Amino acid sequence: MNFVLYTVTNQIAYITLNRGEKRNALSPELVTELKYAFTAAEQDNHVKVIVLKANGESFCAGADLGYLQQLQHFSFEENLADSHHLKELFLKIYTLKKVVIAQVQGHALAGGCGLATICDFTFSAPEAKFGYTEVRIGFIPALVSVFLIRKIGEQKARHLLLTGEIIKAEAALAYGMITEVVLASELENRVNQFAETLIKQNSTQSMQLTKHLLHEVQNVALNEALNVAAHQNAKARATDDCKKGIASFLNKQEIKW
Repeated sequence: MNFVLYTVTNQIAYITLNRGEKRNALSPELVTELKYAFTAAEQDNHVKVIVLKANGESFCAGADLGYLQQLQHFSFEENLADSHHLKELFLKIYTLKKVVIAQVQGHALAGGCGLATICDFTFSAPEAKFGYTEVRIGFIPALVSVFLIRKIGEQKARHLLLTGEIIKAEAALAYGMITEVVLASELENRVNQFAETLIKQNSTQSMQLTKHLLHEVQNVALNEALNVAAHQNAKARATDDCKKGIASFLNKQEIKW
């Protein structure tokens, strides 16, 4: 891969945007490589948690400007195919079986802001700024809007998406867009510490089933959501991890995942 680095250490897969000279802008090639890397991490039995991070000053500046110029000459069908390409990446990350943690060291704007905030957890340096700036260049925050409304609610999403306001990390934390703001010098260690805690304390199967449950119950009627939850509850009880966890708890033994 040319634009993404992929490594695995201690059950953590590190997916690194490596197009720093272009502020890690989302070109079609970068999106393709990200999809490949997340698929590889999901299928790797040695990986329990995934960290998405970036090299360079910016986390991700959104769409590649050079590519945006090319889009002006695309047909509707070509633009639709390109939109589906990015949609598939966002959906893959959002529905991935394994926990994804974003490590945001620099600005995350437009589609890059979406990339940072659709992860399960997002840790940011104080210097990083966030914003959905599409309306400022005559574009719309189409794909990211679907996920942002789910994450922070319609009222807050309306403000961010309609104003295109660029906000500081602390404001993003207050909005509920990110998990924690950490000094830049401590960011990598904090993310690794958090990932290692999940690996040590939590069942892999339980985290996968919980992620699936959260995805399934949000947009269905109450009774249907409860039926889905009951089904997942029964399914979880039959897993090896559940049997192991309950046995260890009852025998007052430390659970080693």
